Amino acid sequence: MQLPQPMIAGRLIRRYKRFLADIELEDSGEVITASTPNTGSMMSLLEPGNRVWVSVSEDPKRKYRHRWELVEVNGPAGAAMVGINTSLPNRLAEEAIRAGVMEALRGFDAIRREVKFGEENSRADLVLEKAGELPVYVEVKNVTLSRRAGLAEFPDAVTQRGAKHLRELARVVQQGLGRAAMIYICQRSDAQACTLAQDIDPAYVEEWLKARAAGVETYALGCEVSPREVVAAREIPMIVPES
Repeated sequence: MQLPQPMIAGRLIRRYKRFLADIELEDSGEVITASTPNTGSMMSLLEPGNRVWVSVSEDPKRKYRHRWELVEVNGPAGAAMVGINTSLPNRLAEEAIRAGVMEALRGFDAIRREVKFGEENSRADLVLEKAGELPVYVEVKNVTLSRRAGLAEFPDAVTQRGAKHLRELARVVQQGLGRAAMIYICQRSDAQACTLAQDIDPAYVEEWLKARAAGVETYALGCEVSPREVVAAREIPMIVPES
């Protein structure tokens, strides 16, 4: 997926109010406030002085012209590029499915987005359809946390909404309505595998294990990340946490 151009480099000063960040631009030294399209804790990404990239909009209706897109961090295995925009993973997952990156999710005739389903007022991020077969309900998660070299982790904060989605997907399989799948998009250039952060949200891990036992499929995708594009390019191992 191509990122908006031009992208401007800067240095992070601080993130605050969840949706805002102050950034000093490298080329001019100007300090700007950028919107931050990520509601998570962004654990391990917020060190002041980290190099970041922002996109620029000419839309006069936007309150903030700049939007924070990428950050370079000194990760457990050295420097890594990380995509922080949580509006990208659904599109990255769809691109990967259409490109056949995941063998088990190939050959579908149609992909629908944001489909209402379930008993808890949920929406499936994607529904994959093929003539003569049951649909596949897909939930997509963005992964940016890493505390061990090469290992991405989800979540970076407690997510009751994420636990609800797991319950909904499990019911899809249990009720014979179709297949169900979780796709974890690891927007880190250093991600070689993915797992769940049991110390951060044990309730989510418990629901994930129940969903897996019910037949919900799990896929993790590693990304190529640069100031020009983010691509969910390869399937990587999903390490099952201990129950």
